[in-house]
Amino acid sequence: MFGSLDRYEKALELSNEDFKQVIGVKKETFDVMVEILTLAYQAKHKRRGRHAKLSIQDMLLMTLKYWRQYVTQLELSIEFEVGEATTHDVIIWVENSLAKSKKFSLLGRGALLEHPEIEIVLVDVTESPIERPKKTSDATTAVKRNVTH
Repeated sequence: MFGSLDRYEKALELSNEDFKQVIGVKKETFDVMVEILTLAYQAKHKRRGRHAKLSIQDMLLMTLKYWRQYVTQLELSIEFEVGEATTHDVIIWVENSLAKSKKFSLLGRGALLEHPEIEIVLVDVTESPIERPKKTSDATTAVKRNVTH
């Protein structure tokens, strides 16, 4: 397992193209996200107390990995050496903190409809049952057992 500095430092050693491909955002965007999360963390933890086991960078890396690769939270908890509940809490906190900043929020429905460059595509993803023949007693044949050994 990598330590917290190893993960972040190894990511920084990547070229800009590789960083974006692996992490999912540009280095500049990552730095802005870290600044926002640092301010949110300081506002949340004004008093002294127990510090988080993960650094802000690791929290962001964990969340971006969850979004980009859709890894299970159990796998992330093993990789980042924290509990599964902690992983869930970190992902929710990062999502909420970035959304509150208004720099990383998605456009609303009205803005999407008014935007001339955005093309809307609808995809039907409703589930439909698989058509299979029903199992009835008439369709099955009972097997007779031979009682002789």
